[in-house]
Amino acid sequence: MYKVTVIGSGNWGSVAAKLIACNTITLHSFHDEVRMWVFEETLPSGEKLTDVINKTNENVKYLPGIKLGKNVVADPDLENAVKDANMLVFVTPHQFVEGICKRLAGKIRADAEGISLIKGMEVKKEGPSMISNLVTKQLGINCSVLMGANIANEIAMEKFSEATVGYNQNKSAADRWVQLFCTPYFDVTAVQDVEGVELCGTLKNVVAIAAGFVDGLEMGNNTKAAIMRIGLKEMMAFSKMCFPSVKDSTFMESCGVADLITTCMGGRNRKVADAYARNGGKRSFDELEAEMLQGQKLQGVLTAKEVHEVLSNRGWLHIFPLFSAVHLISIGRLPPSAIVKISEEKPRYSIYLSGSDISC
Repeated sequence: MYKVTVIGSGNWGSVAAKLIACNTITLHSFHDEVRMWVFEETLPSGEKLTDVINKTNENVKYLPGIKLGKNVVADPDLENAVKDANMLVFVTPHQFVEGICKRLAGKIRADAEGISLIKGMEVKKEGPSMISNLVTKQLGINCSVLMGANIANEIAMEKFSEATVGYNQNKSAADRWVQLFCTPYFDVTAVQDVEGVELCGTLKNVVAIAAGFVDGLEMGNNTKAAIMRIGLKEMMAFSKMCFPSVKDSTFMESCGVADLITTCMGGRNRKVADAYARNGGKRSFDELEAEMLQGQKLQGVLTAKEVHEVLSNRGWLHIFPLFSAVHLISIGRLPPSAIVKISEEKPRYSIYLSGSDISC
């Protein structure tokens, strides 16, 4: 039998636990109980977050008003939470993954499988390293990914959504993940392109920051649509230049164009970037994040910095004017209005998208 632990308990982590818990209780090949590792916090009431989750069956800080399922057990001890699990779901801010994996090295089951729901990357000297690859290298386990047009609160309210599992060679493991996450309101499909699926989920947050700037400057829907189209081009070009095995068809899955649309229309990256632009860039993203997100983390600004580092190291800045502009605006080097100056750069993506159906 398979036993599941969710490593992370923020907004999306809590929703993932809810999805999984409603399936493990009915699927005979899974243990009913779903452990959820919680980074312990003390609430204003003086109670521990873990205690409140286990008492009320609700993450009152990150997903208030939603019952997780009585078979979800919150655990503040990371090693204890994963002790018996052979299916590990990683869903934390991406900057914390390496530290978590170091703590878990040598302490998980030999037959464990992983899946990452994390948007982000690590920048190494040799280039970008995806979170799934980091998990595989540090823990010695196969790691798939799940990405899609998934605003967590909407899924928590059981509104219909889709997602994509990306896998390498292990189709049977991918099928198990699909079975574990799929519900009547959450439709999951699998594609053999782990880097493509993961990069879609990572890079769309950078484009969402750009879309937020457009909204904050009240530039209108035409401008926003143009930014989204340019952003999709840069997502495809960056992915294929870094990982030539990435498939064009992956961008037509939920993890690709659908996730890009929903993140640019809603979501925390767009929301905070909107506020940044309305304040003329005079209030930092760190300040706005602390004020607006109630402890949740903003991924787009950090990812833009990481992407910029890759582009700078490889001499590609001139090919990716949108990605470059998002980073420079985010750190105050350019005003938010510079986001619409990128069209003057006239990048030539088509030479980097050979064989693609989508060309400039």
